[in-house]
Amino acid sequence: MFPIDSLATNKPNINTLILMVKNNGSQFANYIYTLQIETIMEIDLQWNEIIENLVHLGIAYLLALPMAYDRERSHHGAGLRTFPLVAVASCGYALIAISVLDGAEAQSKMLQGIITGIGFIGGGAILKNNKSTSGTATAASIWNMGLIGIAVAYSRYEIAILLAVINFITLRYVKKFK
Repeated sequence: MFPIDSLATNKPNINTLILMVKNNGSQFANYIYTLQIETIMEIDLQWNEIIENLVHLGIAYLLALPMAYDRERSHHGAGLRTFPLVAVASCGYALIAISVLDGAEAQSKMLQGIITGIGFIGGGAILKNNKSTSGTATAASIWNMGLIGIAVAYSRYEIAILLAVINFITLRYVKKFK
């Protein structure tokens, strides 16, 4: 019988593995399980990428907070949970698109999906009662949160900051002129 302990140093061929299964199946199963665990433990984490992605996600989160707080404080539908989550999720999707997908066409398809999905979330914020409609500003702001997240993912901070400022000013002060 082939000694199972020598497998760590000697890579067995297929005939040896077949012999091991015939003679002692449980030892072979343990060997396969050990190989799977060792393979899983060999995950190569790119800490610089992790930190860079965390910074992007954090910026998207922080840029969404002023609008989220304002909506929450004034009791207008979506607020402290929804706005930052939309910004962070859209930033995350865009970061994945940037790192995984090759070419502008593939990335644009991912962005189209993000924008469409956020449109459906925003559509849920719009309420129609008899002759009045409410929630359109919240819906537009949710959509804007998605764009802020995407802008942050592409390191277009000037666009993200501008969108956040315009959104905040519009929600906070323009209603007084309505």
